Amino acid sequence: MTGFIDGLLNISPLVAYIAVFCLVFAEDAFFIGFVIPGETAAVLGGVVASRGEVQLGIMMVLVVGAAIVGDSVGYEVGKHLGTRIMRAKALRRHSGRLENAQDFLRRRGGSAVFLGRFTAFFRAVLPALAGTSRMPYGRFLAYNAAGGIIWGIGFVLLGFLAGNSYEAIAKAAGRDLAVVVAIVAVAALIAWHVRSRRRRERRRAAGRRQE
Repeated sequence: MTGFIDGLLNISPLVAYIAVFCLVFAEDAFFIGFVIPGETAAVLGGVVASRGEVQLGIMMVLVVGAAIVGDSVGYEVGKHLGTRIMRAKALRRHSGRLENAQDFLRRRGGSAVFLGRFTAFFRAVLPALAGTSRMPYGRFLAYNAAGGIIWGIGFVLLGFLAGNSYEAIAKAAGRDLAVVVAIVAVAALIAWHVRSRRRRERRRAAGRRQE
């Protein structure tokens, strides 16, 4: 893994953009998150930007785009291949965790898609599970995009601010830092729900006054 990280940090800007995009995309679309967690690629993208080799804004857009598009591909995989993909040999040893992910999705619905973005295993399997369960794509996309934006910008910024301390950051990205980002994401989700409920209540009140 160290050799891979060093190699990614010493390639041309164009290849760095492509490599980070592909790693983040493939984590959710093709389950490679079991090998290389997407937050590691996002953090390294930020590190490359901190060295002035790529543009921070472009890297953020690419990571967020890869996260959202990758999840959408994972959703379609689950929708069209159904339970067959979940029975693949690579996932059999994770059957217990898959059941937990399915239960989480049943209980929380769209919120599970949003929150799952901040846990490596859930991030890799929840899009396909959402497709398998036939969650409406519009609902899936809304929560997927919200999670992808916060996650992508957050981890690229972590790498950018960490700079040459990337090794410690990359090792912790799947644990403590993910918890911190998830807390911020949950707070944002709660605030969004509260604002949405208040808007609905104001509309109902306005409708009653008009009557």
